[in-house]
Amino acid sequence: MMKPVLTIVVPCFNEEEVFSETAFQLSTLLKSLVTQNEISNRSSILFVDDGSKDHTWNLILSENKLNPIVKGLKLARNVGHQNALLAGLVVASKQSDCVVSIDADLQDDISIIRTFLEKFKEGNDIVYGVRDCRNTDTYFKRTTALGFYRFMERIGIKLVPNHADYRLLSKRALNELLKFKETNLFLRGLIPLIGFQSSIVYYDRKERFAGESKYPLKKMLSFAFDGITSFSVTPIRFVTFIGFLSLIISAMAGGYSFVQAILGNTKSGWTSLMISIWFVGGIQLLGIGIIGEYIGKIYQEVKRRPKYAIEKDIYSKNEANMSYRKPNLNVYIDRIHNEIKKRPRYAINSNLVSESQNLIRKVEIKRSK
Repeated sequence: MMKPVLTIVVPCFNEEEVFSETAFQLSTLLKSLVTQNEISNRSSILFVDDGSKDHTWNLILSENKLNPIVKGLKLARNVGHQNALLAGLVVASKQSDCVVSIDADLQDDISIIRTFLEKFKEGNDIVYGVRDCRNTDTYFKRTTALGFYRFMERIGIKLVPNHADYRLLSKRALNELLKFKETNLFLRGLIPLIGFQSSIVYYDRKERFAGESKYPLKKMLSFAFDGITSFSVTPIRFVTFIGFLSLIISAMAGGYSFVQAILGNTKSGWTSLMISIWFVGGIQLLGIGIIGEYIGKIYQEVKRRPKYAIEKDIYSKNEANMSYRKPNLNVYIDRIHNEIKKRPRYAINSNLVSESQNLIRKVEIKRSK
């Protein structure tokens, strides 16, 4: 088997505090893999700057000049983690046999990339990095994450539990992934849909090396809700179920009120009336909100706006330079030498010319007779 070209895609957003250490550790690993003939010497690390407001891009440029194995992709604005990761995957797919995606915070164990490659060479198109434990997470985050995976499983969405975006994709799997054109990206749900042979590698998640998490509670909730609504219509069916249940309860309450009216036990109940109005109104607003969320996603999908815009690309540029071959100067020297000498390009046999002329004259004499 030929040595594969590996690209490690690292989305970055305001990662100046951790960038140098991340670049150093990944470069050391990549160079070691090249030395051990595990991967091609054309392998590289692609940092995707997702519209950072700090000096992340300048650090990428500086590192690229000192260490050509580090390359960069700068997006015109912040488009979110999933879109930034997709941008890196799209660009890397043109030059790579396999791609590993990893976050810049060094919480994921980079040493298992070797195991990723072993699984890849065994025939797996997708290799998932799965956290063996979540001891580094807070109790709240650990509990809500496990609850999220269980809920997604209940509503029929196939996810790999405790897997984030640390994975290896073969070129074939990557090409299939790029056929999904949806705007509302949830890569953790899309990749299992590909269906190619896959494997799981477990690892212990570390503490963040430096900087702050770019996924606060608000973003985590939004990300989870996007994942649910992008892959399932169960919330809408749940609203339908609630509406049907409310109808049954209302019918029962109406029957009870009718019986009480016949028996003459009716009393004016302001409290029960207000509670009923607020309860029904709340259910209606909840249902409208959930349906509106789906309509909003349809609105985003039908517009087909581009997910990102690339401002600068030093990955493809470097690859083009790597594929460029220096011209052979001897060829140019020979051409110049021939031009100076001005030798004839061909020679005409004079005997053949004279014989042809004699034949033409004989033919003309016969015609004149």
